Amino acid sequence: MQLVTLDWGVVVAFFALTLTVGLLVSRRAGKNSAEFFLSGRTMPWWLLGASMVATTFSTDTPNLVTDIVRQNGVAGNWEWWAFLLTGMLTVFVYAKLWRRSGVTTDIEFYELRYSGNAAAFLRGFRAVYLGVLLNILIMATVSLAAIKIGHVLLNLTPIQTILIASVVTVIFSAAGGFRAVILTDFVLFFLAMVGSVTAAVVALRLNTVGGLDGLLAQGRLPDGTLSLVPMFTRPDGSSNLDTLIKLLVIPLAVQWWSVWYPGSEPGGGGYIAQRMLSAKNERHAVGATLFFNAAHYALRPWPWILVALCSLIVFPLDSQVDRKAAEQALASPAMAAHVEQWQAAPDSVDGAARQEIERLTAQSRGLTSLQKQYPDIPLNKLGHDLAYPAMLRYLPAGLLGLVVASLIAAYMSTISTHLNWGSSYLVNDVWKRFVHRTAGDREQVWVGRTATVLMMVCAGAVALCLQNAKEAFDILILMGAGTGSLFILRWFWWRVNPYSEITAMVVSFGVALYMKLWSPEWMGLWKLPLSVGITTLAWIVVTLVTPASDPKTLRAFHRLTRPGGPGWQRVIAQARRDGETITGPEGGRSNLAAGILCMFLGCVAVYSALFGTGYWIYGKTLPATALCAVAALAVVLLVKFWKTVGRA
Repeated sequence: MQLVTLDWGVVVAFFALTLTVGLLVSRRAGKNSAEFFLSGRTMPWWLLGASMVATTFSTDTPNLVTDIVRQNGVAGNWEWWAFLLTGMLTVFVYAKLWRRSGVTTDIEFYELRYSGNAAAFLRGFRAVYLGVLLNILIMATVSLAAIKIGHVLLNLTPIQTILIASVVTVIFSAAGGFRAVILTDFVLFFLAMVGSVTAAVVALRLNTVGGLDGLLAQGRLPDGTLSLVPMFTRPDGSSNLDTLIKLLVIPLAVQWWSVWYPGSEPGGGGYIAQRMLSAKNERHAVGATLFFNAAHYALRPWPWILVALCSLIVFPLDSQVDRKAAEQALASPAMAAHVEQWQAAPDSVDGAARQEIERLTAQSRGLTSLQKQYPDIPLNKLGHDLAYPAMLRYLPAGLLGLVVASLIAAYMSTISTHLNWGSSYLVNDVWKRFVHRTAGDREQVWVGRTATVLMMVCAGAVALCLQNAKEAFDILILMGAGTGSLFILRWFWWRVNPYSEITAMVVSFGVALYMKLWSPEWMGLWKLPLSVGITTLAWIVVTLVTPASDPKTLRAFHRLTRPGGPGWQRVIAQARRDGETITGPEGGRSNLAAGILCMFLGCVAVYSALFGTGYWIYGKTLPATALCAVAALAVVLLVKFWKTVGRA
């Protein structure tokens, strides 16, 4: 694919804009750590909300959605749609609590909520675990998508893509700090949306697809692909219960409240918490997270889904018969020895045998059409997620530059956020807390900028080892399984202590490792529920057998954040007996019920808008109209009850 002068002009203009913003605010960003990591806590809700949306729209997101749709249909997106419940809970219950805490990072929360050496250890270890290890894995996943897009659109090698993308992003992030990230995110949000919509329109207009009518025509797509929820039975009449449980029941019943996932942390956290902490006040923190969740789930998915659906026509899947035949051929005695040798050392197998193994492997995964289009892509990088950048090759001159710029924008927005977020942990919760307690503002900024560069180098190296976006998504889900309930309850149950958090973190990691490497085949569907159950049971038992945090720390935390609820009544009562008042004007009463009601209404509004849009696209006017009416009613009720939440 060739970019013409106009395309390159759009891309260069985008790079110039972002670098200019970074350099213009670099002096202000370097004043102190509060400016570099939280932009002085002066950000309005609309700017922060747009930044949250831009950050969660990374280059791997459309690739991931494409992977999901090609393998599990539109209904497969429930794996991440279910996280809306987490997001709305954060909006109406936790956003104001985070803003009241006044911490610089969500990791600093640990020594605000807990006491003793265990709390200090937890703060330092968690900062490295999240800010370095998991953060690098997340950035590597985003960079993997950039590698695939760079190869398909620009014919760049993986190393070339990483070098170009990371150098520009690091300069921009290290110079401008969090303020530069927020300001450019606002522009990147609109650019990314325009790019994704443009890609969808062009994909639909392809002669091969034939517009919406051609896409939706009977028999063009695999049966069940367009369904918004998994069906109980397959088209052939056989049971589809396993798929229903995996894609819908588990995400809605277990995953949303029990799993830590970046951007969808139960109780808020990570870079979402960083933005809430940088808001002007509590109301701006709530407004920002509400804007984010509405746009993230109701506004953005359909352009990606449409491109994914079109890719099923342009790059059709191998039939189940052909897949099975390929699997049998690979397992045959004639091929078994070659396959074993190839798995151990691919280069040790002679050319013809290696090509045949790779062809059969691609066929067994349903990827023959994509492999034929891109035969030079290594098999470990060939996946269904490649179909999204492959569809972009049909863009005409001019529009190609716009979409390439939008994908670069998505990459830079996500990576710059993770770099600033991760470096804030290393500076505030490791360097200043444990290495150099008297570090001045200039030193903290310098350490932050150095950490930014080093993390980007590590993320680029890991990206070269990953294979596809869905693989990393599944790993992150398992690693966070069972910790979500702890993050929800630690605000509302005084008994939770640092040993609870350490146990949850260690057990969830160990269980994830077992599930990924050694678990028996029968666990396949139940890996997540089992992981959640084991981790949750472990941290609850440890909570009950280990001492609670110091009463002085608990009282100070409640006095500052005023979470309310029955889980703090014992602490409040003891404080009163000692002559202390640790409740706010509401006297310890909780508006938790009103917050949960608003959460429910918010979910109804967003899901109705999401599925209403889908039915409009499908040409089903009656359900589309009904769902839009439900969304409007939910919004009206939400505005009414939100006033109650805002007063507490």
